[in-house]
Amino acid sequence: MSNLLENKQSRYLPLLLILLTMVNTIGGSYAASYIINPNNTNVSFAIERFKSLSMTGGFYQVKGQLQYDPILKAGDISLIIPINSLDTGSKGFNKNLKGVDFFDIQRFPSAHFQSTNWYFNKSKVTRVDGNLTLHGVTHPISLTANEFNCYLNATAKNEVCTGVFSTTIDRTKWNINKHSWFGLTKNLDLNVHVEAMKQ
Repeated sequence: MSNLLENKQSRYLPLLLILLTMVNTIGGSYAASYIINPNNTNVSFAIERFKSLSMTGGFYQVKGQLQYDPILKAGDISLIIPINSLDTGSKGFNKNLKGVDFFDIQRFPSAHFQSTNWYFNKSKVTRVDGNLTLHGVTHPISLTANEFNCYLNATAKNEVCTGVFSTTIDRTKWNINKHSWFGLTKNLDLNVHVEAMKQ
């Protein structure tokens, strides 16, 4: 009887190992990993001033990583946003926004976005949800994917993914409250431009 059981176990063991390998492959990794190109990745913003003028600016030299698999319809992106790179085109406004009343770069030199869910319509990326850590506070946000494509870049001779995402956040949720009731609206329109190269 024991010999019969051992024979059955030995017959099914290779099949079990194959199934476990398939599960680990599907659930544990993506098809491709990419490094964010900081020279072509930035977060631009627009904020309404005195209910008429729109002030614009951006954060530059954004770093991070991307993982993406169009077949499994899965993705993951992590971005580190250096707040000191903020530029509005006005030195005076830059200084104010970097100060303690707004982004307070001495205490909070960087922001971080980490995706939690990717959404697809067929093979097209439509939305990316994640957590934004800014000013020492973390809240979930949703990024609308206005554009996302991966292609072979002839110049780099490598696969490149580019994307444009947008969202609007209420800055007071991250305790950036200065002039939220007068002067500068609390809503901040964000556009995230991403370029990543395959590792």
